[in-house]
Amino acid sequence: MKRRFFFFVILCFFIFSGQVFPYFVEYKEQYYKLYHIHYEQEPDDIVENIYWLERAINADFCNPLHALGKITTKKEWEKYRYMFMMHLNLKMVEQHLRLGSKYDKQAAYFYNYPWKEQNIESLSKAEEFYEAALVYWHEAKLWAEKANMREFQFLFLDSLPFWENERARIASGDLNYERTIKRELLRLQKVREDFMNMDDSTY
Repeated sequence: MKRRFFFFVILCFFIFSGQVFPYFVEYKEQYYKLYHIHYEQEPDDIVENIYWLERAINADFCNPLHALGKITTKKEWEKYRYMFMMHLNLKMVEQHLRLGSKYDKQAAYFYNYPWKEQNIESLSKAEEFYEAALVYWHEAKLWAEKANMREFQFLFLDSLPFWENERARIASGDLNYERTIKRELLRLQKVREDFMNMDDSTY
């Protein structure tokens, strides 16, 4: 009976060993694969994505053999690293803008007066996320500039066309989050002022 129980325990160990020893995540590419777009896009979902992207930014690159695109030369590997960092920072911009929009108020309506302080606090959170997005945008631009250096002028990573498109759009000015973010910050400031000017006479 004891021997049968022992074999049962051993069998369970091998069956569930994948759960006992989880997959070890170490490199940028691995963390990036944990980033995903949720259908509902609740604040917690966005915060989760920001967490994985931040871990990806701070992690090491994997071996070129396991890169997200085909790498055959050292120059391709160098450009890949620049564009990957650009792409990660762009995703951070998008996620912070999306998170900020969850707390933003597009307008201050008179009937919002009973929740004036809560709305002002919510706007402060939105402003914080928008300002963080601006920081990541500046980082993305710096990495895009590195990927646009003259030595890469005729080097195109065919397996990563989306990243190449992002790089080209930043270089041309077609992709400019700074313009969008600053516009949102100005609008937010106006809405905040409207809330702060509310009193009993305006309700």
